[in-house]
Amino acid sequence: MRRVYYNGKVVTLEGDDCTAFIVEDGQFAKVGNEELLVDINYDEKIDLKGKTVLPAFFETHMHILSLGMLLKDINHNDCDSIQNLIDMSRKYIEDNKVPAGKWVRGRGWNHDKFKDEPRFITRYDLDKITTEHPLCFVRTCGHVIVTNSKGLELIGMSESAPEIEGGQIDLDENGRPLGIFRERARACILDAIPEKETEEIKDLILLAQEEALAHGIVEIHSDDFKDVPTNYQKVIQAYRELIEEGKLKIRVYEQCNLPAVEKIRDFLDHGYHTGWNMGNGLFTLGPLKLLSDGALGARTAYLNEPYSDAPNQRGILQFETEDLKSMVKMCHEAGMQVAIHAIGDGAVDEVMNSIEEAKVNYPRLNERHGIIHCQVTTPEQLDRMKRLNLIAYIQPIFLNYDLKILDDRLGAKRAATAYDWKSFLDKGLHTTGSSDCPVESLDIMENIYAAMTRKDLNGNPAGGWKPEQDLTLEESLRLFTINSAYACFCEDSKGSIKTGKSADFVIINEDIRNTSADEIKNIKIEKTYLAGKKLFDRTV
Repeated sequence: MRRVYYNGKVVTLEGDDCTAFIVEDGQFAKVGNEELLVDINYDEKIDLKGKTVLPAFFETHMHILSLGMLLKDINHNDCDSIQNLIDMSRKYIEDNKVPAGKWVRGRGWNHDKFKDEPRFITRYDLDKITTEHPLCFVRTCGHVIVTNSKGLELIGMSESAPEIEGGQIDLDENGRPLGIFRERARACILDAIPEKETEEIKDLILLAQEEALAHGIVEIHSDDFKDVPTNYQKVIQAYRELIEEGKLKIRVYEQCNLPAVEKIRDFLDHGYHTGWNMGNGLFTLGPLKLLSDGALGARTAYLNEPYSDAPNQRGILQFETEDLKSMVKMCHEAGMQVAIHAIGDGAVDEVMNSIEEAKVNYPRLNERHGIIHCQVTTPEQLDRMKRLNLIAYIQPIFLNYDLKILDDRLGAKRAATAYDWKSFLDKGLHTTGSSDCPVESLDIMENIYAAMTRKDLNGNPAGGWKPEQDLTLEESLRLFTINSAYACFCEDSKGSIKTGKSADFVIINEDIRNTSADEIKNIKIEKTYLAGKKLFDRTV
């Protein structure tokens, strides 16, 4: 089937824009202007009616299963008080007639939004919701879980709790657990929740898939193994079945969360590796994914110096240095790509030390390792990232919340070099864009807005925060297209509108080239195509 698209405003990201293109066999067969229509045979001719066409988007770090759960479970994102959270959660249990004893999950609460008491929720707050159902309520960042007394009873921690390496269980003044589990201590709760069945995993994937397509996203680099922590093969099986059933429409590049040497060894012994794929590339295993620290909002991101608003805290390193080095070394020597979460400057150093040691001791070409987030950095660290040829996986939309806490958490000196994405590009770092959804929305246009304006979604601060770090429209679009394609070794076949590349494109409702940066967040995706096939249509 040969289709001609014409009379459009086509942003190719390959230099010159154009007005027309031909799609055949899932690829852009020709890209150019109206001369394409001369003496050409075609099966269908589609008038774009002046609409703007962009390359379809990548999302290079998010959590498909976690998004699916957010869409099914209690969404606490809009809770502006502890009482609001209590009322909403109690209503959810009543409306859904949840049987006593069954775990109830929620996500999205943020103590900085609470108007009554801006503090973490505790077991005592959650006991006001229910004493018959164990609760698992995840902070918006994903790095803190709070449970109630029923949950503590089920894991045997009603009165006391052990110390957890790479994590923390908060205690009250009498040494009694408050129900707050940070970083690797979260496993105490997550491991107690019955493992999801394959069909449930498939349902969560499909929920997230529809959300992604509505935002023009056709490829997701997703960390899913963490949501089935005892059985990563069940996640792979769920994707396999969706492919066999013809239900997986998007491409998934799995960021393989395997946080222990024995888990990595099992993975490799089964023949898995970066690049292993199913369904002609619909599902591909990508890098080893590890978390080296936590999040700024929860003060668990690991800093080289104490937090400015908590002088006795530097955050949490999730692994001992030698353990992190061992896992990176094992994957690097096995030919795997590595992508590690590091938000604080102390964690960024730890990750670079591990990767550099592996590269020096076992040199190989084109490994494409990277750091996810790298929010708190110095110019010297960026120079070192460039020397190590690392990918920076950034989330511009994080500014929507982080702008409110940066000066408090970091102080003026550290904040002055944080989130310096223009500097990343100026130094030649491979830089990709993502949302870390469900931490933030999948809306790519909001992400592009944040990259270009450095404002929150309410337009603050006027003029933007550190406007010298604003990205251009072209730079912002590339974060979510061609730059992201580099992160999965496919920049030659995807990520821009070019003859011979996969025909992945979106049609939007505004002329983005003539839309002010402040208004870009309001642009909507009208249609989404992968390999020439229309997968989403808002106009129907």
